[in-house]
Order: sequence, then structure tokens, then C-alpha cells
Amino acid sequence: MKKIKLDKAEEGLLQSIENDEWVSIKNKKREINKYNEIARNTLKKDRRINIRISNYDIDAIQVKAIEEGIPYQTLISSVIHKYVSGRLVEKIEGVK
Repeated sequence: MKKIKLDKAEEGLLQSIENDEWVSIKNKKREINKYNEIARNTLKKDRRINIRISNYDIDAIQVKAIEEGIPYQTLISSVIHKYVSGRLVEKIEGVK
């Protein structure tokens, strides 16, 4: 029998399964609906705001958005979302 070559992520997943770290979800359909609703509410953009931003910052944001391949408004929204959800952290110079 030919052995399948796994990458590190796949090896980790296989190890996790073999260690019985996975648990079946009760009422899978309800859980899927719950997380779909959370995703919809997270991604729903239902309010507009107007803010004043310097030309320098707008130009820099637009360049970053082009590098990411997304609209600059989406980048701004993403940065705000990451900040309020605690996933955007300040980079301290000299610290990796």
C-alpha cells in the first residue's frame, strides 16, 4: 500500500484525530445556523459614517489596499473591526 505524503498541517490534524481530540457536535444544523448568523451580522455593513482624513493617510491607505487587492474602504473597515475586536495590536519598534 502506497503511503500518502502529508504536509505539517495535515500531520497535525491527523495526530489530533488519532488522539481523540475531536468531539461530535450535537444538533449540527442548529450550530451551523448559529455561526452563519454570526458571520452575517459581522459582515453586514448597515451604517455610513463620514470622517476627515489627511490626504497623506488616504493615499497611503489606497496604496496598501492596492497591495492587498481590495478596495480601500474595505481595508479601512477591516482595520476598524480588528481594532474594536482586540485583534489589532501596536507594533513596538525593535521588538519582534
